[in-house]
Amino acid sequence: MNHTIQTFFTPASTDRPPNYEMLKEEHEVATLGAPHNPAPPTSTVIHIRSETSVPDHVVWSLFNTLFMNSCCLGFIAFAYSVKSRDRKMVGDLTGAQAYASTAKCLNVWALILGIVMTILLIIIPILILQAYQ
Repeated sequence: MNHTIQTFFTPASTDRPPNYEMLKEEHEVATLGAPHNPAPPTSTVIHIRSETSVPDHVVWSLFNTLFMNSCCLGFIAFAYSVKSRDRKMVGDLTGAQAYASTAKCLNVWALILGIVMTILLIIIPILILQAYQ
């Protein structure tokens, strides 16, 4: 009878018993032998492009178009927002940022002018009514 005795050694610095994964790996190496492939192992590297978030301000532009469309700035901002979204879908982040920046600027001005006009439409009639009383 041909019996072989295999002894598993644990590192001398630890007093813990070997874990299951180490024993399983050593058993596989002992039964299967060393790998027979002389070529070095190959690896695959996948580069995932981080998606830079470019806000396109479509909702803000739509709000300005519907409610505060002073001097048609809201509508123009909406057009630039749609262009920004189209550029982002194509993958042109630089163009998307340029269109988004223009849309943001137009939205800010439309909002400011809309608020000023709303305040004036409230204050001017009150002042006129006080003047006639």
